[in-house]
Amino acid sequence: MKAVEISSHGAPEVLRLCTRDDPQPGVGELLIRVAASGVNRPDVLQRMGQYPVPPGASDLPGLEVAGEIVGGDAAELAQAGFKLGDRVCALVAGGGYAQLCVAPIGQCLPVPEGWSDIEAAALPETFFTVWSNVFDRGRLQQGETFLVQGGTSGIGVTAIQLAKAFGATVIATAGSADKCKACLSLGADHAINYREQDFAEEVKRITGGRGADVILDMVAGDYVAREVGCLAEDGRLVIIAVQGGIESGFNAGLVLRRRLTITGSTLRPRPVAFKAAIARSLREKVWPLLATRKGVQPVIHSTFEAADAAKAHALMQSNQHIGKIVLTW
Repeated sequence: MKAVEISSHGAPEVLRLCTRDDPQPGVGELLIRVAASGVNRPDVLQRMGQYPVPPGASDLPGLEVAGEIVGGDAAELAQAGFKLGDRVCALVAGGGYAQLCVAPIGQCLPVPEGWSDIEAAALPETFFTVWSNVFDRGRLQQGETFLVQGGTSGIGVTAIQLAKAFGATVIATAGSADKCKACLSLGADHAINYREQDFAEEVKRITGGRGADVILDMVAGDYVAREVGCLAEDGRLVIIAVQGGIESGFNAGLVLRRRLTITGSTLRPRPVAFKAAIARSLREKVWPLLATRKGVQPVIHSTFEAADAAKAHALMQSNQHIGKIVLTW
């Protein structure tokens, strides 16, 4: 099969098209003929040598794919309601930048009716991440106020749409007027240009001093102190990336007095059973929304042929995109 490998750690140009042996599915796994592969920030970090591959995972980058089932554990496929020829999208621990990809059956979901493979490939990484962190870990409830940092990222556009679909008031931050406008068009109730406004003060103003109930943070660093300062009582801060650095200082007294929760997670190294549970929740609660295309739908900024993966990574690092970047095979 053809694949895109990381020839050495470095700039986007270290990504190169190569030929690899076809992967073979094992017990509880299926084989997908990949039509499209999602590009995500962890792929960039892996390419730069800043995100080690979990034990047992492929060294090829790529955490989400969509395509056709062409093999796998027959008994497990039948139990999951899949068969050869079905179109699925899948969350994987690696190996997604390839024409063939092995995935745990429990981490696969059917391509929503009427959706293209490109659209479906944009789903798994962000939807699994947002559901696990905003709704499971962050316990976002209808009627609460939700703040997402980086509202036009792949995670951000998904978080805006899902939080709004489940009845939250959504505040998003972004780095330009155009990106703020995009957040509002996706369903955010308020958008804050963090280059021109203090997001913490704006959150307090918007909420009449009450603060946000749940914050999804991909920055960390000095953002944490400001986020602690604009959380409501019993608020939850969920950190899923540390683009602003790993060192954070904050007012611990506020955490005590306002009964705040500061938590975080990484999804890639978690066991299959954990991810399969997320997949079941998504299929039950989110997939019906996708079928209607009302309020929750993919936001695809750009597609690239797999041979141009370096261009896709360069675009992601430029932070000029709104939504997802996808490779096609």
